[in-house]
Order: sequence, then C-alpha cells, then structure tokens
Amino acid sequence: MRLPTRKSELFRQQTQKDDNYMTKEAFDRLKEKLAKLEKSLHELAREVTRTQEMGDLSENAAYQEAKFALRKTMSQIENIKQRIKDVIIIDKPDKCDVVSIGSIVTVVANGKQKQLEILGSHESNPLKGRISHLSPIGQALLGHRSGDNIKIEIQGKEIEYEIITIE
Repeated sequence: MRLPTRKSELFRQQTQKDDNYMTKEAFDRLKEKLAKLEKSLHELAREVTRTQEMGDLSENAAYQEAKFALRKTMSQIENIKQRIKDVIIIDKPDKCDVVSIGSIVTVVANGKQKQLEILGSHESNPLKGRISHLSPIGQALLGHRSGDNIKIEIQGKEIEYEIITIE
C-alpha cells in the first residue's frame, strides 16, 4: 500500500531539485552551521550512552529524547551536506544589462520604487527586498533589461513593473 505524499514534502523535493543557488556568504554560514552540528554530534552520542545506562529503555524518557536529538542532528547534517554538494554559488554579474540571479533590480510598480535582489529561495526574504528567482516576480524579471515594462498577475491582479536599473 502506497502512502500519500504531503504537499510540504513535494514542495521540499521540488525546491531541492530546482534551487541550489546561494551567495558566498550564505554558503559560508551553511558550512559554519555544519561544523557546529558535527561538533555537537559527539556530545549527543555521549548523552545517548549516558541515558542508556539508566535502566529500562522502553520507559526511559531521557534516553528517548537523547536518541531523538541525535537522529534530528544527523538528519540536519545529511541535509546540509547534500545542499553543500549541489550548491551553485551566485557570482555578482559582470555585465548588468540583463536581469539574472544575483542582480539587484530597481523597479517601479504602482508608482512606488522598490529595490529587489534576486537570489535562491533559501535566502529569500521579501520584507527585505530579497526575492527568489522561482517567485512569480523573480521569474518575470529574469532576462529583461533596463527600461522594460513587465506585466505580472499576482493574486488575480495585474501589476506592471518598469525596470529602472540593474546592478
């Protein structure tokens, strides 16, 4: 019998396949996080051993918690190693005449000027103007030049963006 796949799992799988873009800074932070997790792994293994010696494992809550923490950390380490293995570092573009991943684009939409940095989805933060290249706006901007007007439908509304500058 096959179990249904959750939407969150499908999204995670799609994101991992399609989005390996990362800035050098984010890559360095990821490597630091990996080093910290690997360092904590030894302490967690010692904790599992220590709690294992406390007696009956079936009713030993401390042992179960220590095992869970160890498994969770090991899973995080594997996920980070996979991301590091597949990463594509975003270099700042030499030519700034076409919008690409890593570009900082100044646009005007609804009479308001905004500055958007197009990055991988792991680094996106729309509140800070950092959008994913997989987002509707990011996808629409890619490949366009300064002066281009782009119409994007977002939540049933059509919004026109004019590209002012590309850095």
